[in-house]
Amino acid sequence: MTQTKEPGAARSAAKIMLSASRDIPFNKLRLSQANVRKVKAGISIEELAADIARRGLLQSLVVRQVQEGSGAETGMYEIPAGGRRYRALELLVRQKRLSKNAPIPCIVRTSGIDEEDSLAENVQRAPLHPLDQFRAFQTLREQKGQSEEEIAAVFFVSTSVVKQRLRLASVSPRLLEVYAEDGMTLDQLMGFTVNPDHERQEQVWDAIQHGWKKDAPHIRSLLTEGAVRASDKRAAYVAAEYEAAGGPVMRDLFQADEGGWFQDVTLLERLVGEKLERDAAVVRAEGWKWVEVAPDFAYGHTYGLRGLRGTQPSLAEEAAANEAALRAEAENLEAEYEDAPEYPEEVERRLGEIDEALTAIEERPLVYEAADIAIAGAFVSIGRDGALHVERGYVRREDEPPVPEMAVAGDVGGEEEVSPEDGVDGIGDEAADGMAPRGAAPDAEEEPEEDGIRPLSDRLLTELTAYRTLALREAVANDPGIAFLAMLHALVLQLLYPYALDSCLEVRASMVGFGNRAPGLADTKLAQIIDARHRALTQKLPEDPRALWEALVGLDSDSRHELFAHCVSLTVNGIHEAFNRQPRAIAHAGQLAEVLSVNLVDAGWVATADNYLGRVTKARILEAVREAKGDDAVDRIAHLKKGDMAAAAEKLLAGTGWLPEVVRTPGVNTMVAPQADDESAGASEPTADNGDVVDVPVINQDDPNHQAIAAE
Repeated sequence: MTQTKEPGAARSAAKIMLSASRDIPFNKLRLSQANVRKVKAGISIEELAADIARRGLLQSLVVRQVQEGSGAETGMYEIPAGGRRYRALELLVRQKRLSKNAPIPCIVRTSGIDEEDSLAENVQRAPLHPLDQFRAFQTLREQKGQSEEEIAAVFFVSTSVVKQRLRLASVSPRLLEVYAEDGMTLDQLMGFTVNPDHERQEQVWDAIQHGWKKDAPHIRSLLTEGAVRASDKRAAYVAAEYEAAGGPVMRDLFQADEGGWFQDVTLLERLVGEKLERDAAVVRAEGWKWVEVAPDFAYGHTYGLRGLRGTQPSLAEEAAANEAALRAEAENLEAEYEDAPEYPEEVERRLGEIDEALTAIEERPLVYEAADIAIAGAFVSIGRDGALHVERGYVRREDEPPVPEMAVAGDVGGEEEVSPEDGVDGIGDEAADGMAPRGAAPDAEEEPEEDGIRPLSDRLLTELTAYRTLALREAVANDPGIAFLAMLHALVLQLLYPYALDSCLEVRASMVGFGNRAPGLADTKLAQIIDARHRALTQKLPEDPRALWEALVGLDSDSRHELFAHCVSLTVNGIHEAFNRQPRAIAHAGQLAEVLSVNLVDAGWVATADNYLGRVTKARILEAVREAKGDDAVDRIAHLKKGDMAAAAEKLLAGTGWLPEVVRTPGVNTMVAPQADDESAGASEPTADNGDVVDVPVINQDDPNHQAIAAE
């Protein structure tokens, strides 16, 4: 029986035939107009040429024979795909680094369409996943032994970019796999690089799965929780010692981190305490009776203590010449660039150096008398800039030397001997009020002493000075200028001369210290302005309170008013205290703020999680955000836990000028319509240490030369 074969059964499946490849001399090649790439993109031709010179051509050019009209071959070849590689080779030829007839690997196409070849080569290429790039850099660094600088030079990126990629590759392998499977964004992965502890990274990742807030800033805040900012004055104070001790520092390579975070807080506090004690020992060696040491003191800790008036030591001849030279240089630079819109960078830097040097000269330590040092003390702490801060020359009340009592009648012959029955201080109860005791004979009837003029009795002095007091009241009432001067004298004595009792005005003024009511108050700009004015004014006054009146008489009107305003300002107390409620005083503080147009925003107060938002209820947080940013912003954070809500609200309120209602000033802090909110509020682009926005560059995909990184 004959079997019938189906059509085509005897034919075998057609095989794919690939285009032939061959080496063609460079001078036989030229660009084709069919190349679809018209817009420049990716690395430059110069960088590609340098890469080819280093590693050779990693991918052949795609060419087609150029034929005459008759179809005859001309021996020339056009390049529809690989134009950038050709231009890079052409540059090497012009630079005499490649021969004009050097053989170039080419794939010779004989079928299809030129434009399809060019388009397919660019469209069908799959770029590397960023994680592959990060790991490739890590391989070059750890297995191939290349330095960060060498890798940067080879791939035409900055060293900081190489460091960023290496840091991304160092994240927990488990989290890298999540990123590879698109379960995490690149921005989130950047957030995890701040802390090298893989276990902690994984804990944070697991924790944020149960919440809504998963952005990079939140991840960074969780990973740096408990650490101390490098910009903290304690960290700045012992930065060198902490580094020498091997203290771990967490750094963020993707945004400005102000030096990072000191991770070992126990080590930091120990180093701070040890260094403060070493510095305090130097101060103690100066002979002070007492020296108090702390990283920080409450604002106003020196109020109520008498400050010694030290003298500034004269400069040595060489130091004086150096000061004069610095001032002359600064004046010359300022004159040279007087008409320029701004100083050149190097000039501005030099002027800053000169200013620092002159400040150090002007603020050199004062010299005190040995007798004063023996009864006074000093405070040793850390300044807001992280430098040692020493406040010398303060006398406590119990250390004040005894002052001889001035006799009441000293100007008229001394005190009178009295008998016990005369009552307290030599006078009866009635005489204590300026009246003679009932039934007593006037002093005039007492027998005079036979051996001379007898001193006036206390009773007579009381009567006479009572009349003079009455006359003084009338005179002062009719002379506002002297009334102001007398009040100023009394205020200055009580506020700037501790324990002085040299005024006849029965006026009591007190200065309430802030203590620990507002931590960090001493480091604020406002506190520094007030303290500087206080020091400047007290330096103009005599050290002896008995000489104060004459000094005030000699002041001009503006100086008196300035001093008066400062003294009155020191008595202001609008502080709410649970144990000492004073609603009327608080109300008056509001009236004073209104007439003075006080604005806490201008004074530097900004709502943060630490100073307000983290210490009120969620309802108040949402109320603040609603007032400043509107309901849309509230809806975005309403579901958050309180800690996350406070942090998010802090970013939303930044720059809005929002204040709690209790410290708003009518007419000054009137809330306006909520500001338009950006959906990305609180999000931040990755930035480098210098503050520039960081672009995590992808290895150029335009040319296959750079695809070799994963294989090397």
